[in-house]
Order: sequence, then structure tokens, then C-alpha cells
Amino acid sequence: MPSSTEKTYLEVLGLCCASEVPLVEKILRAFDGVNDISVIIPTKTVIVLHDPLIVSQSKLVEALNRVRLEASIRHRGEIDSATKWPSPALIICGLLFGLSFLKYVYHPLKWLALAAVVVGLPPIGLRSLASIKNLTLNINVLVLISVIGTLALQDYWEAASIVFLFSIAQWLELMASHKAMATMSSLASMTPEKAVIAETGESVDVNEVRMNTVLSVKAGEAIPIDGIVVDGKCDVDEKMLTGESYPVAKDIGSTVWAGSINLNGYISMRTTALAKECVVARMAKLVEDAHKKKSHTQGLIDNCAKYYIPGVALVSACIAVVPAALKLQNEDHWFHLAIVVLVGSCPCALILSTPITFFCALSRAAKDGLLFKGGEYLEILAKVKTVAFDKTGTVTRGEFVVTNFQSICKDIDLNTLLYWVSSIESKSSHPMSAAIIDYAHSLSIEAKPEDVEDFQNFPGEGIYGRINSKGIFIGNRRIGLRAGYETESSIETDTNGFIYTGQRLVGKFSLSDACRTGSMEAIDDIKSLGIKTAMLTGDSQAAARSAQSQLDYALDLVYAELLPENKARIIEDFKKGGPTAMIGDGVNDAPALATADVGISMGISGSALAMETGHVILMSNNIGKIPEAIKLARRTFRKLVENVLISISLKGVILGLAFAGYPLVWAAVLTDVGTCLIVILNSMQLLNATSNQEKKFSRSKYVGKCQSSCCLPVKYIERRSQCSSHCCPSSPDIHEDERKLNLGSDASWLFSNAPDSGDAESMAQRVPSNFDEEEIIKHCKQVRTKCCVEAEAIEITPGKMSASGCCKQSGKKCSCRLEQHDGGSGSSTSGI
Repeated sequence: MPSSTEKTYLEVLGLCCASEVPLVEKILRAFDGVNDISVIIPTKTVIVLHDPLIVSQSKLVEALNRVRLEASIRHRGEIDSATKWPSPALIICGLLFGLSFLKYVYHPLKWLALAAVVVGLPPIGLRSLASIKNLTLNINVLVLISVIGTLALQDYWEAASIVFLFSIAQWLELMASHKAMATMSSLASMTPEKAVIAETGESVDVNEVRMNTVLSVKAGEAIPIDGIVVDGKCDVDEKMLTGESYPVAKDIGSTVWAGSINLNGYISMRTTALAKECVVARMAKLVEDAHKKKSHTQGLIDNCAKYYIPGVALVSACIAVVPAALKLQNEDHWFHLAIVVLVGSCPCALILSTPITFFCALSRAAKDGLLFKGGEYLEILAKVKTVAFDKTGTVTRGEFVVTNFQSICKDIDLNTLLYWVSSIESKSSHPMSAAIIDYAHSLSIEAKPEDVEDFQNFPGEGIYGRINSKGIFIGNRRIGLRAGYETESSIETDTNGFIYTGQRLVGKFSLSDACRTGSMEAIDDIKSLGIKTAMLTGDSQAAARSAQSQLDYALDLVYAELLPENKARIIEDFKKGGPTAMIGDGVNDAPALATADVGISMGISGSALAMETGHVILMSNNIGKIPEAIKLARRTFRKLVENVLISISLKGVILGLAFAGYPLVWAAVLTDVGTCLIVILNSMQLLNATSNQEKKFSRSKYVGKCQSSCCLPVKYIERRSQCSSHCCPSSPDIHEDERKLNLGSDASWLFSNAPDSGDAESMAQRVPSNFDEEEIIKHCKQVRTKCCVEAEAIEITPGKMSASGCCKQSGKKCSCRLEQHDGGSGSSTSGI
């Protein structure tokens, strides 16, 4: 973006639905210097890319306000609180309308209804006139026509009810929109506006911080910019970035991301990006771009609305004019019916139903560390039939260990070969490279990348480099063909590597890689949704079999020794059976990610090409979020169907009553705006949805009394501050905090009652068994970070929800019940 171009965010309260978008674009595009305009209807936001030297922010606001769109500048992460309370005019209108009900006690009070119209109508009238002037038909115009019509019929109470109900419903809709906007705005306000220079202690604007600047970050402060720790250590909370609730330990050399919180300790960090290019900025841009894109369903509804609104206006006009021209009886009835048809058929709620649903779903996904590049990918993911995984770094940790390294050529000793290989591997970003370099270092052999010439990368095969005037090929069996050597190896190890020079096989090495914790559970969860799973890897058959074995053969299909183009070809085959998703994290996965209906790239540290190609970005390496994403997509689709049905059915009821002889204008107005409010509130349930992992592991409830002690089997316990803990879905952070307790081999768990309930969010702390209770509590209060520790079982004390220690095994049967709630339907564990 050129330095003379800036992005301005405008809050436009007058935005009702898609019908106002052409008006906004027409007004703003009239200015020279406006390069791009984006309108996000659910949050009443207009984003303008413009040259401030040609057109200022104030001119943009003034232009929109000339047509009564109530525009204002929205600053960084800000949500306007001025609309927390209704306007004085609306409050007075409501009071007058309420007092008008007393006309049955004192008849002259009926004129208070007319006074309510006089007080409440001007804002509606001004917006309507501005729309008519710009040849735009929106709900304000329809309401104005309704009010004028009922006043002409001298039905002042109905006119007052239309004005008040429409105004109060719009205010409630605005409040709901602001709540929905809060999730998106929190992303923009994650990073601090100031950063502290470590050397001088000076506080400067983050936008002025250059690359390689050393900053200091104290406990409790947010990391201002992406960087690397150069001094100190701490635990950071990356939940807003990755959706993971576990603190991550950082030490010298660790990468820290902007927006994460330093929970304890003091660190100095060297910046590796500018503020506008850091992870949070990229996340915000992806979320913003996703909200701007229309899904297929939204585009279809918007296109239909272009013809629907003029059609309804024409039908309404015919209902009003034709009976009068034919001099039919009861002209007032036909006029009322025309107004009800005009207002009751307004498609605002239907048009809003799609964007607000996707807005809430995309915001919820971003909060959970899933960045969709558009609502269309949520639509596709809800219908996905096959999910394919890459192996290295996706299903497995990508943390290789060298198990065997040998020279098979007598004229090349092991140290020389290892020096060549580690030096060339230091030029590669593949996870295996780090393992080989570490292995060489453990044998006191230092890699020297500066000695390497003509480095080349061959995706799906291996790498090449020249060192000491020798051309070295390193990779799988296929690299041998490129080196001019043909062989079939019978070595069966986790991962096989071959080293060639001068058309000779001069060395072999083997590496092992463990599957990620929770991979098997995630795959089983996906399969339980009726989805076929597969693994596509460029690694050897043996390595693929090893991974499948670790997963207890959970995958339906496994393909090995694939080139990138082979992966893409298999994805094409999968797509013949229905929408297909591909999950990967490397350059080798880019073609398959692009070919899939939904490509999901994993991890903040995933390759730039994979993140660019992927349609969804998973900000952590927890593949347990993949089934959660699919479930969110399916919930979103259900909400979308619900919203469309609500919009159509409520309108149908009002129109049905009207044609049955009960044309209630006030009910038509209330239904129109009220349906918009219902649609927004229904969609907002997606923002508050609890993932299955959260339900399963943090909402257990003790529902019975044990007559005798028993053991409840568990896998992991999350250790938190104040001794609190609950079961963890996985164990990504198994560690001991040396600042808290020195644990001996004899350790036990102490559980105390949750406050005011028998809740099984059991409070726990692993401590030496010889500590008394007061000492335990004292140490528990020192805990400031969370981590998961492995446990086989916990012992439940008779008669209450507490435990005296760790069970050796889960042999004792429970006579009590521990119920785990899952979205209202509980599954209880009894007699375990």
C-alpha cells in the first residue's frame, strides 16, 4: 500500500440492508482519491481506501451524512458507546405513545399518539427523503409511506405504534450488531499502540518501530510486534491468536507473536517484522477480507432482491389504486392492505440473514484460531465428504530424531559425510533438516552453509548442493534418479534418506517422527461425522505405515511416496465423490491445497506459500480444531436455514392475516424490523457456541454420592492457578514448573470442592504426598501458569466431590456417577 494511501473505517448507522450499498458506493466513488470501498452490512461498517491528500476522512463523513446515513469515523478497535441508550426523541416518543393508551380513560389523551408521531417521525422522514432523492427504495421510505397513509385515515394510534416500534426495533438491532462487532474489534485492539525500547526505556508508537529493534516487555503486557526473545524467559498466553488456552513457555531464541500476553517474567525481544506486517495485522486483514466476500447463497439472495423490491412496490400500488378505480367498497381496507403488503414484503431480514450468519461464524472461527478467507468456504466445509491430511508436520509433530546415519562408501568417512549433509540441509526449511543439523552438532560437527553453492530444492524428492567441489543429492528414493543412480532399497525404517554424489550412493540415514497428541481422536471425530479420511505423504511406505500404526489404523486411506502433483491428482479423484478438504503445512502441499474445495494450512509457522494457497488458516498445530471447524460450518448452515425460514414464515403470517381480512400495519412494521432483530440474535448464538472439547472437558458435573472410594480413569489433568484443574483433551504442555514445587517420585493429587457446588471442575495440584493440606494450599496459590500433566486415574472420596490422591490404576469400580454435558445431552459414566 503506498504511503499516501490510508484505510478509513466508518460506522454508518443508517445502513439497513444491501439496498443502501449502491447509494454508499455512488456517494463515495464521486470523490477523486477514493481507490476502493467495502461495505460490511452486519456491523454497519464502511471501509474506504483513499488518498488523504486528495480527500479527507471528514469529507467522506460529511458526504454520507448529507443523505442522513449517520456516519462517523471508527477508530482502532473502538465500538461507539454513544448508542448505549436510546435517543431522547425515542424516549419521549415512547412515553407519549404509552400515555396515549389512557385515551380509554380520558378521550382527549388520544392526541398524545399524534404528538408521539411528531416527535419520532423526523429522523425516519429525513432518511426517507434522502433515499428518494437518490432514487433508492429502502425500509425508511416504506415506513414513511405507512405513517402518512395511516395519518390520512386518521388512525393516529396506529401511526404512533409504527413510528415507535420501528425506531425501538432499529435501536435494538443496532445494539445487537455492536455486540457482534465486538469480536472483530477485539482483533484490532490485541496489540498495544506503544512499544518500549529496551536500551533507553523510551515508549514509542509501534508503527515507528523498525526491524531488528530490541524491545522490552514486562509481565502482564502484550507483545507489541513479532520477534525473537534475546534475553529473559516467560510464559505467554497465545489464546487470542491460536485459540489454545495453554500458556507457552518462551526462552532465549523463542519466537513471540504480537498480541500474545506476557504472563510472567521480563523479556527483551528483537523485532522480526513491522507492525503492519505482523501476525495480528495479517489476521485482521484476512478476517476483514473474509467479511467483505459474498458467499454463493448471499449473492443469490442479493440478486433476487434487486427485482423483488420493485415488484412488491408495483403489486402494492395495484392493490391501492385498482379497487379505487373500480369504485369497490371499503376503500380503507384496500389501502390498509396495500400498506401491509408494501411493508410486510420488505426483504430486509431475508437479505440480512446470510451476511449476519457468516459474520458471526467467521468471527467465532477467528476467536478459535481458524481464519476463513470467505464465507463460501464455510458453506463448502459443511458439505465436505473427504478430508485428506499431509503427514509430516500435520498428523505428526514434524520433530524428527536421527536414529541411524551411516556412510556406505569406504573413501568417505562418517564425519566428512555428515559435514556435507548438515551444511546443505542448513539451507533447507524442511523439518528433517533441523534433526540432521542437531545430530551433527551432537557429534561436534558444525554445519557451514556458507560453504554450500548452487543449492536447489526439488519438492517431493529432496535437495541438492555443491560443497568442496562435490555435487551432493539428499532425499528419498526418487532423488537417486535425478542423481543418475537407480536402486530399490529394502531398508524398513520410519523415514528413509539417501545421499548420492557422482552417481554413487554414499550414505543412508533414518529418522523417526511421532504423531501429534490428539491426532487419532481428531480423525475419529471426523469419521464420526460420516466423512472419509486419508493421508497423502511424500514420505516412504514404511514411514506412512508407522504413522498409521500410531493412529491405531484410524485413517481410511493412506498414500505414500507422492510428488506434489500426485497429491493434487488424488485430490481431484476424491472430489468426484463430493467436496474435499486438504490439510497441510508445507510447500509440497500447496498444489493439493489449491486443488481441494477447501485447503486448510496449519500453524503460524506454516510455509508462506501454504498460507497463501490455503482457503482456511489454522493458527495452531492442534488438528483437533479441524472437526470443530466442520461442526461450526454445519451449525452455520443450520443457522442460515433457520434465518431464511424465520424471515419468510413471519412475513407469510402477516401477509396471510392481511389477505384474510386483518391488515395490521403496525404488526407489519414490527415484523419487518423485529425479524431483523430475531435473525441477528439467532446468528449471535454462533459467537457464544461452546466447542465439543470445552463441553466435554470443562462441564463435567458430579450427580451422585459415592458409598465407597472409587477410581475414575482420566488421560490428562490441566493444572491451573489456585489449585483448579479439569480434564484436558490433549497434553500439549506437559512440564513441571520449578518455581512452584519440586516433585519427588512419590506424588499425589489433592482435590478440593468447587465453590458452592459439587462441580467436577475438580481443583487439583500435583504435590509430594508428605505435604500437609495447609502447605499444599500455600504452594498452590503460587501457581501462575497452566499446563497439562498425564494421569491414569483420580480417586473420588466417598460422599463428596474430592479426591485423596492418584490411583495406581482404575480398578476400583465407581458406584457414583460423573456426568459430562454435551450441548444439553449428557453422557454419564457409571460403574467405571
